[in-house]
Amino acid sequence: MKILVIDDDDCIREAISIALSFQMPACDVLEASDGQSGLRVFRQNAPDAVVLDIGLPGISGLEVLERIRESSSAPILMLSGRDAEADIVRALEMGADDYITKPCSYLELSARLKAVLRRADSPQAAVPDQVFRVEGLAIHFPSQTVEVNNRAVSLTNTEYRLLYHLVCNAGHVVSHRALLQQAWGSESYGADVVRVYVSRLRTKIEPERDSPRYILTRPGVGYLFAASDTDADNRRPLSVAADPPRATEQSTSPNGRAVRSTSWAGGEHQPARVLA
Repeated sequence: MKILVIDDDDCIREAISIALSFQMPACDVLEASDGQSGLRVFRQNAPDAVVLDIGLPGISGLEVLERIRESSSAPILMLSGRDAEADIVRALEMGADDYITKPCSYLELSARLKAVLRRADSPQAAVPDQVFRVEGLAIHFPSQTVEVNNRAVSLTNTEYRLLYHLVCNAGHVVSHRALLQQAWGSESYGADVVRVYVSRLRTKIEPERDSPRYILTRPGVGYLFAASDTDADNRRPLSVAADPPRATEQSTSPNGRAVRSTSWAGGEHQPARVLA
């Protein structure tokens, strides 16, 4: 495993390298002191993850992040002395997987890096040959690829995990808390992170970002992936899902209303939703 550390401070690079050597002995730590050399090392070595300082000389860390995201979905942990919310939101909007401010504990940095690597490597519970289709959108789970109107759309690992869990609960509201647990593995990131990534997803997959067709907001609760025109008309779903519900052919909800499951391409089923 190769980890690239891009930071203009020699002492910080050395400290991170030592910490990672102790915490992740199997990793090979690569170093770069500025954005240009960082991009060159990244292209030459294709590291598994990047620790990237936002305040680099010359090419800024945000520009480096943007260029890496043009061709790679490798996990990127931003490192900066800035702790303003606007900087954090901007980095996340541009595709960073996590953000930690200096001064920080190098044990915490190592733990966060391990977490983003686990999330990137964790297999999804997708059934082989399973494809989810809804008007204009196709999600191919085995290959983790997404198409909008037959055009391939590039998603980061985090964006894909978020979309995956929303689609697995299609027709149901998924709370901010559940999405943080499922897509990030921790609730510590906060609801603002979910909102940022939902905004990114809408920009990439929605016909109109400001009038979403697929990912609907339930204020104060969470988000709903609309798997039907009925859902898209903002009809309130049956429940708030914490985990993907099991598909059923036909059953009755606690209030006596009939519910049914809908089919995935490939023969599997989506979670149940209320019948009108």
